[in-house]
Amino acid sequence: MTEASAQDRHRGLVERVLDRLLQTARLIPWPVLSFSGAALGILVYGLAVRPRRVAMTNARLCFPGLSVRARRKLVRQHFRAIGETALAVARLWWAPATEIEARVRILERGPYDEALHAGRNIILLAPHFLGLEVGGLRVSLERSFVSMYRAPKTALAGALLYRRQRFGAVLWRNDAPLRSLIRSIREGKPFYYLPDLDPGQAESVWAPFFGIPTPTLTALARIARLTDAVVLPCFTRKLPGTGRFEVVIRPALDPFPSDDPLADATLMNAAIEEGVRLMPEQYLWTYKRFKRVRVDGQSVYG
Repeated sequence: MTEASAQDRHRGLVERVLDRLLQTARLIPWPVLSFSGAALGILVYGLAVRPRRVAMTNARLCFPGLSVRARRKLVRQHFRAIGETALAVARLWWAPATEIEARVRILERGPYDEALHAGRNIILLAPHFLGLEVGGLRVSLERSFVSMYRAPKTALAGALLYRRQRFGAVLWRNDAPLRSLIRSIREGKPFYYLPDLDPGQAESVWAPFFGIPTPTLTALARIARLTDAVVLPCFTRKLPGTGRFEVVIRPALDPFPSDDPLADATLMNAAIEEGVRLMPEQYLWTYKRFKRVRVDGQSVYG
């Protein structure tokens, strides 16, 4: 048995176990699931010291006008939202299309529908909000799209990644050549793009994010230019206390792309900030977005 076939077999086993567990979870009423998730999130808030510190640091950097008490409240709400959303996403990840369509609404979809009607190539700018995966599932119900991923490190991650494709999504590995991605977008598949990652060795500029110069990927402008695509910010929001989500699609970035990578990255970050202010407790604050930022030569995370 080859290594690849062994990995596929292991992933299949994990997926079957998860499928059984999630089928059982579907018997739990949504209000009970939401309450349980919120309680789980509060428990994690008390136990997960390091992620809590990262979230507090991010809140301090992005919202300097908030008091310490207000920042703690925001972070508690964030962990509560993590628990609620995690259980809801897990259930919807295995749910039939009819349940996803009923529980996840696409709001303010005018810019999206107009772009489709005009035959435009589309990039959905989907920052790391907690309901990100549900938003992708909902969009893929209507139209096959292309998205990127990083190579999974575990069989569990591989099984979850595989579920992204069940409604026709095409996955593009983030370190693969751009040719296949560009071809898919030009063929009319919307690109569900996750922009707010640390760029690592990829091409980037230091663009402001909540007023802080932050390494920011420049790939979006390059892909938009190569595909002549319109870029629409897309935010997925979990409705607290329920098993429902809303996907909000905003008007296109404009002017975009330009001939200035810094201006393009700044406009992209400003669009992400708009989404964060819309639902601050649901942005991924436990991620070290500013890990390359230094103050007096020291990391802002200590």
